[in-house]
Amino acid sequence: MHGNVERGESVSYPEDEKILILDFGSQYTQLIARRVREQRVYCEIVPFSTPADAIRSARPRGVILSGGPSSVYAEDAPLPDASLFETKIPILGICYGLQVIGHLLDGEVDRAARREYGHAAFTPGCVDEPRGSSHADAAGL
Repeated sequence: MHGNVERGESVSYPEDEKILILDFGSQYTQLIARRVREQRVYCEIVPFSTPADAIRSARPRGVILSGGPSSVYAEDAPLPDASLFETKIPILGICYGLQVIGHLLDGEVDRAARREYGHAAFTPGCVDEPRGSSHADAAGL
């Protein structure tokens, strides 16, 4: 087995390889943490309401925003500290977490024609060009 942790194997994690998972109530948050740890990367699950300063002081290599059952447009939608996006820490959004990123960065979150559960096809592409650049510039080419 290469790079994964087998059951019962003791593992030491480098302190500078920490990932924080902000929990928005997804039933998969523990599974996300397990998959990160299987790659021998230390991670912690913290509440979505953790202040950006606390996240910054934890010095994670990245942050994962988990999924959750809410809509970003709900009156009581759980949202992280918006200044998290000013920290320059890499952020990955999964499901609701991705909607949070779009919503807080002035994007638009629309309902899909049909809901998707489980595996789904994804084709990366550039929807809009960044101002003043071409597709090649946006792709870093």
